[in-house]
Amino acid sequence: MNYLRTAILLAGMTALFMAVGFLIGGRGGMLIAFVLAAGMNLFSYWNSDRMVLSMYGAHPVDRASAPDFYGLVEELAQRAGLPMPRVYIMDNPQPNAFATGRNPQNAAVAATTGLLNSLSREEVAGVMAHELAHVRNHDTLTMTITATLAGAISMLANFGMFFGGGNRENNSPFGAIGTILMMVLAPLAAMVVQMAISRSREYEADKLGAQICGQPLWLASALAKISNAAHQVPNMPAEHNPATAHMFIINPLSGQRMDNLFSTHPDTGNRIAALREMAQQMAATPRARSSSGSEAGWNGFPDADADVPAGPWTAGSAGRPRSDAWGGGEARPPRGPWG
Repeated sequence: MNYLRTAILLAGMTALFMAVGFLIGGRGGMLIAFVLAAGMNLFSYWNSDRMVLSMYGAHPVDRASAPDFYGLVEELAQRAGLPMPRVYIMDNPQPNAFATGRNPQNAAVAATTGLLNSLSREEVAGVMAHELAHVRNHDTLTMTITATLAGAISMLANFGMFFGGGNRENNSPFGAIGTILMMVLAPLAAMVVQMAISRSREYEADKLGAQICGQPLWLASALAKISNAAHQVPNMPAEHNPATAHMFIINPLSGQRMDNLFSTHPDTGNRIAALREMAQQMAATPRARSSSGSEAGWNGFPDADADVPAGPWTAGSAGRPRSDAWGGGEARPPRGPWG
């Protein structure tokens, strides 16, 4: 049902894009808008991952440069039944993460240095399991196309306002008024559709991500920490590209822009409540199992009914110090433990 609703919303956004083209240039404008929408979607399909990763200055890491982080993603991908995605780190103080790519075979996951420095290993596992859930659900392509269409609608609306568009094939005296209203309302409508698509997919990714890592409370704890920090630590690339905000696990925008009047993410409190309820249900079973059928509690992680550790890399993480968490040396370098 969620996939059907997403398809309907995407079709509605495409229709909205064509309607703006119709108001600007009549039937010819609508046809041009349709061709542009198809071309942008095709371009996004093949190039979205490279564009977004470059936009946020993400650099790839491997087993040699970030052994623990890379190994963590690798084991989560195996539990999810996914091919190993490309792994990236963004040099950004805001704790956040996203996934991108047109399909699971060409997926990439990225985490900020702020996330790796401020969260425990268990919490990072919950976040990355959430991102891999987006990959498994094919949300990465949907969210990229949504961002492309939303940006294009706003651009086309601004173009129409600048050139004083209007449908010359329509002799109605309300044509000019209708055009002006459409130019103002179309970007807002696109934002609402984008918000609806993102919110429906976030709840699904939370649920599947908790199943992949075997512990809903890890993700719940991570969401609480990230949400508290995200609005205090600015993410400047996101502020300059608000159409990509819905790709992150938590809204990266600080609230200083008009765009934040419409959140692309569900309420964090509701997400945490759903995860806690899921944890209670899992704890009621003799042994919680992940979506792949394997038992929870893997590679040094606590079992599914264990508490989330209070500090980074403490008892539940083989007692390793935080400075060695993601492949660094004995002392943490100033820009992060991955070198």
